[in-house]
Amino acid sequence: MSSRSINSRYGTIVDNVKKQIKQKIWLPGERIPSVRAMSKAQSVSVMTVLKAYECLEAEGWIYAKAKAGYFVAAHFNRLSEPELTTPQVVNSSININRHVFDVLRACKQQDVIPFGSAFPDPALFPLQQLGRTLAQSIKTMPINSGIVDLPPGSLELRRVIAQRYLRDGIQVSLDGIVITSGAMESLGLSLAAVTQPGDTVAIESPAFYGALQAIERLKLKAVEIPVHPRNGLSINGLKAAIAEHDVKACWLMSKFQNPLGATMAAEQKQAVYRLLAEHNIPLIEDDVYAELYFHDDKPLPIKALDEKGLVLHCSSFSKCLAPGFRVGWVAAGRYARQVEELQFMSTLSVAVPNQFALAQYIQHGGYDNHLRRLRCTLEQRQQQMLGAIEQYFPEGTQVTRPRGGYFLWVVLPKKIDTSALLTELLNSHKISIAPGTLFSGGDQFKHCMRINCAYPWDEKNRAALYQLADELKRRCENK
Repeated sequence: MSSRSINSRYGTIVDNVKKQIKQKIWLPGERIPSVRAMSKAQSVSVMTVLKAYECLEAEGWIYAKAKAGYFVAAHFNRLSEPELTTPQVVNSSININRHVFDVLRACKQQDVIPFGSAFPDPALFPLQQLGRTLAQSIKTMPINSGIVDLPPGSLELRRVIAQRYLRDGIQVSLDGIVITSGAMESLGLSLAAVTQPGDTVAIESPAFYGALQAIERLKLKAVEIPVHPRNGLSINGLKAAIAEHDVKACWLMSKFQNPLGATMAAEQKQAVYRLLAEHNIPLIEDDVYAELYFHDDKPLPIKALDEKGLVLHCSSFSKCLAPGFRVGWVAAGRYARQVEELQFMSTLSVAVPNQFALAQYIQHGGYDNHLRRLRCTLEQRQQQMLGAIEQYFPEGTQVTRPRGGYFLWVVLPKKIDTSALLTELLNSHKISIAPGTLFSGGDQFKHCMRINCAYPWDEKNRAALYQLADELKRRCENK
């Protein structure tokens, strides 16, 4: 057979699949026919189909998932990704709490579409199985566990967590792990353990609003470091901040950053760690989305590089397994004793039955199978939401394409004020968004918003996104 006829055959498959995607026969996130199914349907060889699918993947129409097949990518390619952020707030006190409370209070109403929510769809979690495990744990846990399992927390749960670190090639000690009431407590205790009121902390810009709240509560100051929406924290920005200010700590998310979704490359993580270690600056690494990666290889945290105990690695089960249990932890390195003592002086202990139940479920309940299903669903829903944003949002919009998590960061034309937009959306359409002003001490992100794409792409949520798009277009056209 001539090379021309082979090219014609795989080229026909390429053209047909593109046409089907344009006609919305296959939507973003949906699985297209397998290689063997397409081979049989088109009466061509498997190698011809593979060549066609490789071509479609290279052009951004589809993407492959190991052992799962090929899926439709957000393919319209009309919207670009945002560029490196340009913070305006330097060594400043933070005053964000009131704004955060007002927005979150509005967003948590039951009849509101949760695009502004910080939490994933609760239907994604094995809540009934966890409930049965919790009931059994209450019956079987030791009678003295309420005393024995005071800080640093349940030995059994700390063992399970340590085992998962070791499985990723990360060396931690049992004594270095402190169980906390969710990630927010682990992060807040970690920050308090390494700073004093008036100290300066280097943070990302935009940053998770919980970081801003903790800095405000502890009467600290913040230096905001630029972040690239795909590649994460600017090394040059961090160097400049350390050179110009007396930075006492750094708080960042090395992967699936909230709100941008950025993930730092391995060499970038090494550069950050070397820089902080050179100046003996502790790092608070927020890693709550660690298990929500979309590709085959799990990105390692900066904690994996920590040889000096400088990294306080914080995570929880709230975003990947049990949102209502409020169980997190910190692998605190050299600062474990300080964190433990601070917890004694505040919350004292995490609910003991919750700790036992989680340890039992992770050991015997199919935790990794649940995580695989969860990652697959989140990736599909992200692609569906991204495809709709690409198609319906106004010209001039930019949107991120994270490789994990469940947030999209949308940069709108600068005339849009997303705080005002939120008020209109809540009042007129019962739709929430997370306005960009939540994620900085300044207003440089007021034309940006974070969108939660963890919820099902059903008629209700699809209609809500179209309403949001129409409101944006109306505001863009209003001179």
